[in-house]
Amino acid sequence: MAYQTLCGDSVELLKQITQKVDFTFLDPPFNQQKDYALHNDDMPTAQYWAMMKEVCQSVFNITNKGGCIYFMQREKNTEFVLQVLRETGWEFQNLIIWKKRTSAVPVKGKYGKQYQIIVYATKGEKAKTFHRLRINPELPANYKFQRENGIFVTDVWEDIRELTSGYFAGNEALRTENSERFHKQQAPLALLLRMILTSTKVGDTVLDPFAGTGTTSVVALQIQRNSIALEIDPKNITCIQERLKNIREADLIQKYCQEYSCTDNLADIWGNEFETEQKKQKKAEIDLFNTSN
Repeated sequence: MAYQTLCGDSVELLKQITQKVDFTFLDPPFNQQKDYALHNDDMPTAQYWAMMKEVCQSVFNITNKGGCIYFMQREKNTEFVLQVLRETGWEFQNLIIWKKRTSAVPVKGKYGKQYQIIVYATKGEKAKTFHRLRINPELPANYKFQRENGIFVTDVWEDIRELTSGYFAGNEALRTENSERFHKQQAPLALLLRMILTSTKVGDTVLDPFAGTGTTSVVALQIQRNSIALEIDPKNITCIQERLKNIREADLIQKYCQEYSCTDNLADIWGNEFETEQKKQKKAEIDLFNTSN
């Protein structure tokens, strides 16, 4: 599979791309006054959303008919996200609630915040690709019987853990030599895997205009999708290229095969590497059993 990593300002780079894409994950800086090396994260509100509108329009222009965008943002900005997408031609499909599993933000005088929103929209009224994935999460309290074939993924995602800043970030979080987080807003593999599996097929092209550490491309490569990563920070570009050339053990996605095992035609959706991933998973289980015995 082919992947591209382009360094520069996303607004300008998007104007230069002529290649058509099928899927975009849009996870921009949230304008929260964070300290980014090459981005002003404290823009006037009107200027910030004008930039987001320009990005969404450029992505729309290079997206194949029926292609999609997943736009992630803070919950308080839901109205702005919906407006920007509507004004740039996208058709709203779902408002996904990504519920955080290990952290919540207390707020004085308001309910604490424990989720982010992801707006799923398409170019045209109908998606050209949408796979109805099935998962089999733990049964809620007071459920008596186990499920026979899992459940369809809904618009509330509470089974994917975020990469928190502390202990729960685990080995997946990239770290510097002194063990500090390389990128505090790193997206989890599981989140990108769900979106890409749902909305693309083998050979499609996925785009990430604010690529950060390149998780979108890392997932795409392993399930035989092409990718384009745009990133303004050269250090992040170097990180992305290294992750793609040398897939870390923590970045391997075969560990998620079992979560979607109830999905029809999963091998076709996943790609030719699916059987290899299953064999790796089975071998790991056998090795663990032999070690413990």
